[in-house]
Amino acid sequence: MSASPALSKLPLNAPGGAERRLHRRYPIVLEVQYRATKGRAKRLGSGTTLDVSSRGVLFRAEDSLPAGSYVELALKWPFLLMGLHPLTLVMRGRVVRSDGRGVAVRTRDHELLVAGVASSRVRAPGERRSA
Repeated sequence: MSASPALSKLPLNAPGGAERRLHRRYPIVLEVQYRATKGRAKRLGSGTTLDVSSRGVLFRAEDSLPAGSYVELALKWPFLLMGLHPLTLVMRGRVVRSDGRGVAVRTRDHELLVAGVASSRVRAPGERRSA
């Protein structure tokens, strides 16, 4: 993967010029690994993101994922912490749609981790450590 992320060319506005989403989508292509569960069924796979926002992700997956599935995504972040350490953006949520355009996930939480290090959540400056 190159040092900078590949940006896809997606229109920012919905047909008619009005954006319906509350959170801005960023058209970025990143490698993603996923773990999806619905009931007892579990699926592991990989793909690439098409766009990402603070509350959702649209990505292309190897397989279609059932709507309502709980999913955990691990996105290979394109920048290094202090120029040295690889980062992984972990997002968790539910599949809201899976069709020819991709798998859409509404996320409920996300965290940026130092790749390969357990419990290494990166905190914003001034953010307190939770108990």
